[in-house]
Amino acid sequence: MDDLASRWEAQLSDDLATTTRNQYKLAITKIRLAFREFSPSDIRPTDVAQWMDSMRDKPNMANRCRSVLKMMMDLAVRHGEAASNPVISITPHKEKKRDRYITDREYLAIRQQCSPSIALVVDMCYLTAQRIDDVLGITLADVSNEGITFRQKKTGKRLMVQMSAAMQDIIDQSKRLGAGNVRSIYLLPGRGGKRRHYTVVRDAWDSACEKAGVADAHLHDLRAKSLTDADNQGLNAQLLGGHASRQMTERYIRRRKTDVATSPAMIAKPSKSA
Repeated sequence: MDDLASRWEAQLSDDLATTTRNQYKLAITKIRLAFREFSPSDIRPTDVAQWMDSMRDKPNMANRCRSVLKMMMDLAVRHGEAASNPVISITPHKEKKRDRYITDREYLAIRQQCSPSIALVVDMCYLTAQRIDDVLGITLADVSNEGITFRQKKTGKRLMVQMSAAMQDIIDQSKRLGAGNVRSIYLLPGRGGKRRHYTVVRDAWDSACEKAGVADAHLHDLRAKSLTDADNQGLNAQLLGGHASRQMTERYIRRRKTDVATSPAMIAKPSKSA
């Protein structure tokens, strides 16, 4: 399986988002460990099922590993190394849907614990509602008076988020922070003007959350907060998220909104004379 894993990993597209590539690498590591004594033709559906069951306490990770193994076995079938794909008949685990909503108070508390440059990244993630990898990839050429243009890595969708006073302020602050340093093509660069790494931002976010005393707040929750807030403000959250359907947007919004209901008027008590 090690050879198959290496060949499958080598054919991964360079256009993959950093987070996706990292998830694939983690899954490949687990697959190599679990099936190190197997050849592709040796793997049976029951082997895959038992492996999936061993990760039942981490259903999201198990399902990602299953997806990668399925793609690897598809490659093995195409090259005649296996007669069929043993993963197809094994259903994924049911995943618990994340419904964490970062409140405004939590957002400000976390942001206060960030360095100035990380705070700008956090704010840009919130204001544009784009995935962290797309925000880190913003170049100066993507910025115009009209707004910031994105080509979403995950979907290929081309989208412009209109310029606002808050976004312009982030742009101006970033330029001031970079004044006198190495020139960069990126709006929110890392050291030496290079593209800032996702892991650096994630680790900085996690550290800020710990210092702020905010639990269970993921960096990716910023996109959900942005889309939820936009929807609550009557804006087009679907368009902002770059989603093909409202249903896709609801995955971010619906579970993070709290319905507010009005109770009926209290029944009047009968008078003593009645």
